[in-house]
Amino acid sequence: MGQGKTYSCLWKNKMQYSLLPLCFIILLLENFCQADYCNEPLVAPLYAASFSASSRYSFFYSPNLARLHGGSGWAPDPKDPQPWLQINLKRKYNITAIATQGTYNTYDWVTRYILLYSDREDSWKPFYQQGNNWTFAGNLNTDGVVHHRLYYPIIAQYLRFVPVSWNPQGKIGLRVEAYGCSYTPSVALFDGEDVIAYRLKRKSNSTLHDLITFNFKTFQRDAFLLHGEGSQGDELTFELKKAQLWVHISLGSSTVYSIKGRTSIPIGSLLDDQHWHFVSFERYGRYVNFTLDGETKMFRCNGDFDHLDLDNEVLFGGTVTSQTSQKPTWLRKRNFRGCMENVIFNGINVIDQARRRKPQIWIDGNLDFYCQDVPVFPVMFAGINNFLLIGGTPWKSRVAVSLQFRTWDASGLLLFTNFEGGLGSLEVGLSEGQINVSVAQPGLKSLEFAAGHLLNDGFWHSLDLDVREGTVTIIIDNRENAPFRYTSPFRLQTGDKYFFGGCPRNVNASVCSSKLSAFHGCMQEISVDEKRINLREDKWLRAERYANFSKVFFNMCGITDRCTPNPCEHDGRCIQSWDDFVCNCDFTGYKGEVCHKSLYKESCEAYRLSGKIASDNYTIDPDGSGPLRPFIVRCVMKVSEEKAWTIVHHNREYKTVVTGTSVNNPFLGEVHYWNASWDDVGALANISEYCEQKIQFDCYDSKLFYTPGTSEGAPFTFWMGRNNERHFYWGGSRPGIQRCKCGLEKACADPRYYCNCDAGHKQWRRDEGLLSFTDHLPVNQIVVGDTNRPSSEAQFLLGPLRCNGDARNNTVTFTKGTYIEFPTYNSSTSMDIALYFKTTSPSGVFLENSGLKNFFRVELNSSSEVGFAFDVGDGYENLTVRSPKPLNDDEWHQVKAEINVKLARVKVDKLPWVIRRAPPQSYVHLNLTKPMYVGAAEYRLRPFLGCLRGLRINGIVLNLEGKANESEGVRVNCTGYCNSPRVLCQNGGRCVERYSHYTCDCNGTAFDGPICNRDIGGYFETGTWLRYNILPPAVAAARELANIVELPGLGYNLTNEEIQFSFSTRSAPAVLIYLSTYGSDYMAVVLKHDGTLQLRYQLGYSPYLFTLTTRNMTDGQPHKVNITRIGRNIYTQVDFLPLETHGLLLGTDPKFDPPKSLFLGKVMETGRMDLEVQRYNSPGFTGCLSGVRFNNISPLKAVFVPNDTMPPVNVSGELIQSNCAAMPTSLSVIPPELDPWYLGSEFPHTHDDGLFGIVVGFLVTLILLLAILLIVLYVYYHRYKGSYHTNEPKIVESTSTAKPFSLRKDKNLPQILEEAKNE
Repeated sequence: MGQGKTYSCLWKNKMQYSLLPLCFIILLLENFCQADYCNEPLVAPLYAASFSASSRYSFFYSPNLARLHGGSGWAPDPKDPQPWLQINLKRKYNITAIATQGTYNTYDWVTRYILLYSDREDSWKPFYQQGNNWTFAGNLNTDGVVHHRLYYPIIAQYLRFVPVSWNPQGKIGLRVEAYGCSYTPSVALFDGEDVIAYRLKRKSNSTLHDLITFNFKTFQRDAFLLHGEGSQGDELTFELKKAQLWVHISLGSSTVYSIKGRTSIPIGSLLDDQHWHFVSFERYGRYVNFTLDGETKMFRCNGDFDHLDLDNEVLFGGTVTSQTSQKPTWLRKRNFRGCMENVIFNGINVIDQARRRKPQIWIDGNLDFYCQDVPVFPVMFAGINNFLLIGGTPWKSRVAVSLQFRTWDASGLLLFTNFEGGLGSLEVGLSEGQINVSVAQPGLKSLEFAAGHLLNDGFWHSLDLDVREGTVTIIIDNRENAPFRYTSPFRLQTGDKYFFGGCPRNVNASVCSSKLSAFHGCMQEISVDEKRINLREDKWLRAERYANFSKVFFNMCGITDRCTPNPCEHDGRCIQSWDDFVCNCDFTGYKGEVCHKSLYKESCEAYRLSGKIASDNYTIDPDGSGPLRPFIVRCVMKVSEEKAWTIVHHNREYKTVVTGTSVNNPFLGEVHYWNASWDDVGALANISEYCEQKIQFDCYDSKLFYTPGTSEGAPFTFWMGRNNERHFYWGGSRPGIQRCKCGLEKACADPRYYCNCDAGHKQWRRDEGLLSFTDHLPVNQIVVGDTNRPSSEAQFLLGPLRCNGDARNNTVTFTKGTYIEFPTYNSSTSMDIALYFKTTSPSGVFLENSGLKNFFRVELNSSSEVGFAFDVGDGYENLTVRSPKPLNDDEWHQVKAEINVKLARVKVDKLPWVIRRAPPQSYVHLNLTKPMYVGAAEYRLRPFLGCLRGLRINGIVLNLEGKANESEGVRVNCTGYCNSPRVLCQNGGRCVERYSHYTCDCNGTAFDGPICNRDIGGYFETGTWLRYNILPPAVAAARELANIVELPGLGYNLTNEEIQFSFSTRSAPAVLIYLSTYGSDYMAVVLKHDGTLQLRYQLGYSPYLFTLTTRNMTDGQPHKVNITRIGRNIYTQVDFLPLETHGLLLGTDPKFDPPKSLFLGKVMETGRMDLEVQRYNSPGFTGCLSGVRFNNISPLKAVFVPNDTMPPVNVSGELIQSNCAAMPTSLSVIPPELDPWYLGSEFPHTHDDGLFGIVVGFLVTLILLLAILLIVLYVYYHRYKGSYHTNEPKIVESTSTAKPFSLRKDKNLPQILEEAKNE
């Protein structure tokens, strides 16, 4: 802060892009230097005399024991109403951070505190964090150290820690430390007549880069701090205007265009507080960083020049000197009154040069090189029941009170006093920004009147009150020539108590009573009975009678402007009180706590999807909550086509005639869209799926593209699109080629050229077509440059921009644990996030962006919870939406999250918002340094597997599809493995998308296995039977009584049935499957004596008999049966025979009675049963049944693979699990991820690619070669050992003695294998 050179990076135009890496290095160097060289402990080296406090608990808790990591700590007297700990650093320091601890080995610590600082012991200023929060988070235990780095350094000699809250199980306990570095000031006192002139070295000085820093303090609202000007219209001025700091800069005005070169930027507020403020101004060309007390505004200067040309001198402290009396009228204002310190102008310490009387410095006036403040001692009212009681002289006939006040509150009690003798009371307060005076008398109507206007503007206002019998006189802001006087008969005798700021809590109404709320703000210069009250906290209590107070801070005024900078977005109007603000969003087109959310849809397509079907003019906001404003367009709703066209008209829809132009002097035909800027229309094209604009060029002896003497032909005419990019193709052609529509169709007037107009004919030609490459639209300008011949003429027109569709819903699928990386999100003070997701995974991170401390993250916490976690400066927060239904159901779900200084909230689908209100004076500070990750957290932690669609942040659509890379696990569109599975789920199994793979859901089928291809069957011994209880009697009666056709809970319909099974047997007759009901209806599949199959359906009074096949099915081979009934139609198929259709009579009731039980193998039903079924029921089925399914009921699966602990199945006899009735199926290749026995393509191994592995391999190879060599030598030298030569013939053994080789069948092989071999 003025003690050395300051570096900062500025915006750079194209000429400065090469400096960006250097700026980044300098910024890192600055942070490193600040962290290492301005981070010295300042409290630890101090002596005991530097510590003081309002009180102490005991000698062992004295203030001098409050050093960090000390053996005790400071604790105040428990009766102290306003405890504080003060530290005198003995000299001014540059302070960058503070830290606190609780007292050692106790339960005493402070949880929140206020930091006051000053270079004087009797004038304090609270340090406000970003968001105007003046309380710091303290400790959570006694030993932990909580550090706070100040977001801008402060210069102070005195520090005061004021505890606000502490551990409820203990008391106040504090150990502190401050960090910073030494500070050497060069200060000057300006009295309004003093000016420093810094003479420049040359008569005219031209600079490309300027760096100016200084500190100042004053009580003035309006004054000049610095002024310099040049003869070419250049200017640089720093000015206080209504306690705001303004910079006026002009680099010169353009002589070509009507652009004013002067730029005026305000910063800060309430700078008349007599405390130091740090200013930094850095310019590079037209780009400027303007900083005041940590708040930085970056802007670009108006005009066309980059250099600042100042003449002769730069003035500090004013503009009017004894030699500059002829300045313009707007400069003739009061000079500066106050102190300036360490004024550095492009590396020159101006005040130091002035103090040393350097020749380039000229001083006008009697400048003093020290700082002396005006001795005022304000008090601040900052509590719910605050008050200040001052004694007065009783029984007088005149009330004389004067004071100065400043506040933001529109209402509040300023003064209350009771008259003696029961004559009534006097009340003075603010109401709607006016002074209200009320004189109450017993038994009479109160006398009331108001004066003043907008006195709650945050500035100091003076009030002089004179009350005599029958007359009340008020003078506001020392306007003695315009007093407010009210006359009415009343009596008074002054009382002895004057309450300022409010009435005490639980006080007798006869002492103080008011309907006004407590005053919140500051007062100073209080006089009672024409006697000035000394409000220095160490003196006034001893001097004043009846003096008392509550929730009042002395020697300070901590008022802050919560509306500067304006927290309301989109030009919302900020209305503030003492401790809060609200945003008035009327007439902005936005809504919400800070006017962040748009009132309008993004496009006509969005209106159509919301239910609008009438073609009309609509207001749209393409960037949603972004910075662009809403505008009106024409919407054409094509209901039959399910499409809506957004149409934006402009000024070039009719022919524009162009003559007398050339390449060096072209015609610039700017396109001005109605109600919208180029950025607005570009945002519309950006979110649209398709856009088009018709463009037409008519020519007479005028060329479009072709230039003679060049191979391709540099274009005479071209058009400018989005981002001011030039495009050299015409309507009907495509980007990247310099052609017209006829050039693609090979139908141009001259086949040598690619456009009709390029032929240069002296007759009218035309090139026209649609521009439909959306990324290049809209057309912003048409440049025409070949009409400079006498007969040449060109005409062009451009159709309206027409867009439809929605490109925001770009969709990707994450199939691996990976992420898509986007640039770091640069946040304002508000942020909203919207996205859709679809998954079957139980958890995963949708997106995350983080920094050293701050971050935000949206994720699926569990199958039914979505979380929005963040840290924006107030600590970790996590908002969770809990859904009553699973969110990983492979359906689309919408997530919305929003955060601003007022609240944070998150929402899923139609569930209510989960809202977390922000504490007062909060600030959204997203200091993010890392990239934004979509699809996983950093380092690919907690990856999301599934689909994401339509991800938007602050109205900006993130192009997910543009960054998709299938090789890295990100696919375009929502395409999982179930769309094209490598192996289909068999037998009606449902494919379940897992996005990294897929599984088959075999529930509802009679099969099991990875792809539902494993039959579940059983072998029925003679007499074995199975009963599956479908409906209990009570449930069946209720269904029948309600006449319900659908039974969704049980998965079937009473008018439809589907039966599927396979069997094998060698015996007949038998009942294979039987379905009983609570009525007379039944269904049975029987195996008759001759081995044929018969289906028996009882619907109504008589059964229907259908022969399924005339073949003998008792051949021991598997046979498959499928039966489906839909109303009165029955479809049957046996094995691979053709499908047969059977019909019921029209009079037959298609509704089946409520089913009771399903029998397999044998029917053991009580009650009446069809005699024909009884004939086939004995002795029972002997053989195999497999894959039995009735609708969604699989009885054999319920027995052998039960899902319930007690399935509704009864089995009698010997039922053995077997697949002997399974139909032969073709083998399918099972993917490795679905194969439970897959062990991987390679054995696990360990390899070493280093030098050690090479050496070991060489040694092993060498040893093997040596071993082989030894073996060869051994064999060679011992090849005759144990052998002898003979001439006798060898005896050849007869082959008959050889033992015959025989194949032997394993008797232990299963029978099913034996059958397969026979087949």
